[in-house]
Amino acid sequence: MRGGMWNKYGKSGPASKIRSSDSQSMLDSIRVGWAETHWDRRSFLTAALFGGTALPALAQAPVSPNATARDWSGQQPVLYPDPDIIAIDDRFRRYIVANTSIKRLYTGTLWAEGPAWNGVGRYLVWSDIPNNVQMRWIEEDGHVTTFRNPSGYSNGNTFDFQGRQLSCEHGGRRVVRYEPDGTTTVIADKFQGKRLNSPNDLVVHPDGSIWFTDPPYGINGNYEGLRAAKELKEAVYRVDPKTGQMDTITDEMTGPNGVCFSPDYKKVYIADTGTGREIRVWDVDGKAVRNGKRFIQLDVPGSASPLAADGIRCDVDGNVWAGAGPGVHCVAPNGDRIGLIRLPEKCANVCFGGTKRNRLFMAASQSLYVVYVLTAGAHIA
Repeated sequence: MRGGMWNKYGKSGPASKIRSSDSQSMLDSIRVGWAETHWDRRSFLTAALFGGTALPALAQAPVSPNATARDWSGQQPVLYPDPDIIAIDDRFRRYIVANTSIKRLYTGTLWAEGPAWNGVGRYLVWSDIPNNVQMRWIEEDGHVTTFRNPSGYSNGNTFDFQGRQLSCEHGGRRVVRYEPDGTTTVIADKFQGKRLNSPNDLVVHPDGSIWFTDPPYGINGNYEGLRAAKELKEAVYRVDPKTGQMDTITDEMTGPNGVCFSPDYKKVYIADTGTGREIRVWDVDGKAVRNGKRFIQLDVPGSASPLAADGIRCDVDGNVWAGAGPGVHCVAPNGDRIGLIRLPEKCANVCFGGTKRNRLFMAASQSLYVVYVLTAGAHIA
């Protein structure tokens, strides 16, 4: 391209106006740099629509776990693309909306947990465990209300296939269902005659069963529940709400926490915040599981320090999104961490919601955050 100059349309023009070899050399350098790095409007829009796939492939720099300082009130807008939505692997780029940013919807909780989306009501419910309340964010106008007070020190929440809310209560050491007439049905509070510890998180299966984790965190003290003695080994259970039949799925973990199914319900993922500090995966075999193995052990970005995942949810492509440490980690179906969403607070739990189920809600310590993503949640809540 020595015979021409680069114009604004990227085409070569006559070189007769270049009078000196020095000027020509400088122009060539500028042209090459421009051609390698220029990102025109069409490229920007393509990236915005297709999750950054038009971005040039760049060498991955070390990732800091620290979120970028910003004004969360929204008075000082964030320059796109949001610097805290990070593709650790190119596979994550397809999920990034380049012209959106992370938003803080609410702040004021003590320990935010258990977000769950209600598609009929178009609202998100989540728990503030120490304050013994459930909160609700309404999509229509964005306002927040206290949804349930007291909440039994509820932790995880979800909705069943009939649209009824299910909650794990630390205070009552039970799993409950809130009925349309305002009554509460106890789904599980004992196993083999002994009280559960403090049910933590739960998911529903198309066969009608409810799978839930039961670590002792809610009875370890009086902050997130009521101090009490542990009567059962930490475990994960499957309960049939019609018959009350309960079965142990696994009791090999010391801190079973978040739980979710793969999109086809053939696998179940369970986060261990105990000694394992890992996410494990099993094949679902009817009322039981088999072939359990480590899925991933997360670490703090930029270090080798293990990082325990808390709440987890799957998207339609089978990626597992995990609340852990500095934000949310996205893990591909093969167990590779491919993306990171950094937050200024520790993130406990996540869920997908919104009318198109393409908004990732993040319950993080004192606040509730949300961001649009180019995927959707695999399940109803």
